[in-house]
Amino acid sequence: MSEGWSGNVLPIKSNVSPTIDDADIKAVAEHNRRRAFELVVRKYRERLFQHALYMLKDSQEAFDVTQETLIRAYQEPNFFEDDFKIKPWLFRVITNLCYNITRDKKRRGGILKLMGKPIKKESMQALDEMLRKETQGHVVKALNKVPEKYRTILLLKYYNDLSYIEISEVLGCKLGTVMSRLSRAREKLQDAMESE
Repeated sequence: MSEGWSGNVLPIKSNVSPTIDDADIKAVAEHNRRRAFELVVRKYRERLFQHALYMLKDSQEAFDVTQETLIRAYQEPNFFEDDFKIKPWLFRVITNLCYNITRDKKRRGGILKLMGKPIKKESMQALDEMLRKETQGHVVKALNKVPEKYRTILLLKYYNDLSYIEISEVLGCKLGTVMSRLSRAREKLQDAMESE
């Protein structure tokens, strides 16, 4: 990254293992905050983008919210503090940004319907191709039938590999709620897969 950071964080070529420990990144930050942030970007950008892509189903919007999440991380003064939990914080921010976009789309869609204007559907061919390469088509279809709150928790647990405690921090709910919601989410996914 250049010294005058431009906010364009996704295109960096990764030569850092995504398994680098957050504690190691924090140790780098003690001497070089900019380098530590580069490590955060390289470790999390792809996972954040994929999480947003699954939630929004629009690659440009997913790119934008990933950028916004990483910009907020860069601006967060406590980001590299010892007790700051990097992974849950990043996923909480990006999940909330995705919820906001989804909510705003629904609101705008309702307004357009009231005005009698047709709503244009964006082409999903590129996204569909990507999803087919990454997962089996029927799983994706079934996942898309699961209500959003259950789909989100499934993505956090199984796609992004967050622990129950981290999911609790991301969603702002109790650990017991995470476990019961995840159990219910698995049931709903199973039902959706059986109906495919």
